Amino acid sequence: MMGNTAGIENLTGGALAGVLTALLLLTGSIFMLVAAVGLVRMPDLFLRMSAATKASTLGILCVLGGAAIHFGDAVVTLRTLAIALFLYLTAPIAAHMIGRAASADPSVRLWEGSVVDERQRPEVK
Repeated sequence: MMGNTAGIENLTGGALAGVLTALLLLTGSIFMLVAAVGLVRMPDLFLRMSAATKASTLGILCVLGGAAIHFGDAVVTLRTLAIALFLYLTAPIAAHMIGRAASADPSVRLWEGSVVDERQRPEVK
C-alpha cells in the first residue's frame, strides 16, 4: 500500500479550477506589479513604455484567463477572449505610436546609459 497520496491527482475538477484560477490571478498580479515598478524605476520614456506595455499586457492576460476559468461560462469566456485579443493587438501598436511621436520630439532625451541611438531626429536650432 502506497499510503496517503497527496498531489494534483487527488484534486477534483472544481478544486483544480480553483487552484489554477488562484495561480493565474497571482501571476497576473505579480506581472502588473513589475510593470508598475518599471514605470517608477526606468530612467527614460522608451524604457518605461517597454516595461508598461510588455509586463502589464501579460499580467492582464493572466488575470483574464483566471476570470474565464473561475466563472466557467461560455459567454464570460468569449468576452475575456475578446478583451485579451483587443489588448494583445492594441497595446504594442499604441506603444509604438507613442514612441514614434516621442522620438520626433527633440526635447525627449535618451538615458545616458543608452549605447545606440538609431532615431533619425530633426536638427535642433
